[in-house]
Amino acid sequence: MISVDLGSGLEAYVNDLVKSGRYNSRSDVLREGVRLVQEREARLAALDAALGRGIADADAGRVKPAAAVFDRLAEKYQDIAESKGQ
Repeated sequence: MISVDLGSGLEAYVNDLVKSGRYNSRSDVLREGVRLVQEREARLAALDAALGRGIADADAGRVKPAAAVFDRLAEKYQDIAESKGQ
């Protein structure tokens, strides 16, 4: 069992959520809060990993100049538009 001091403001908010019927108990509110923190932490870990991969690619020289990528995309979409008669 975990005992936690939320402070008066958060405790009042939790109690209001229970009184409104949104949650069945204060424990339900806190469990939901911890689940949301878990989800956020997982998303942040995935983002951190993606950033790490991107930085590693840049450090290893596995990058292309943005202008070259934009030019290629512009040409691609121009070709698509022309093939549709626009």
